[in-house]
Amino acid sequence: MAKLEKVLNRDFDQLLELIESGILKGSMTASLEDSSDFREGEARCSVRVFERYSAYGENRVSLSVTLFQVRDGEIHLSAITSGGSQAVLFKIDVLHTVGEETFLDKLRDII
Repeated sequence: MAKLEKVLNRDFDQLLELIESGILKGSMTASLEDSSDFREGEARCSVRVFERYSAYGENRVSLSVTLFQVRDGEIHLSAITSGGSQAVLFKIDVLHTVGEETFLDKLRDII
C-alpha cells in the first residue's frame, strides 16, 4: 500500500475534475470504478476509486482518493493504493508493489 495526504487551497470542483480526468487520461487501462459525494451543512466530501492494470506486477491496482472540505477552506486530500502484490500473506515482493507507487505518482503529477 502507498499513501499520500495533502492539504490544498484550490476550488473543490475544479480539483475533483482535474483528478478524475488526469487519472483516466493518464493510462489506457485506468477506469473509475465508483464514486460517492456527500454534503452536510458547510462540509463536503468526495470519494473516487480508480483501478488500472500494472505491468510491473501483472495485476490490477486500485487508487482511492478522498477530498474533504469545510466551507470554502482548505481541501484535505487522502489517496491510498492497494492491490499491487501477488503474495498470499505478506507483500514481500517489492516488484509487485511498484505498480501502487507508480499509480500514486500519477496523482502527485496531477495535483
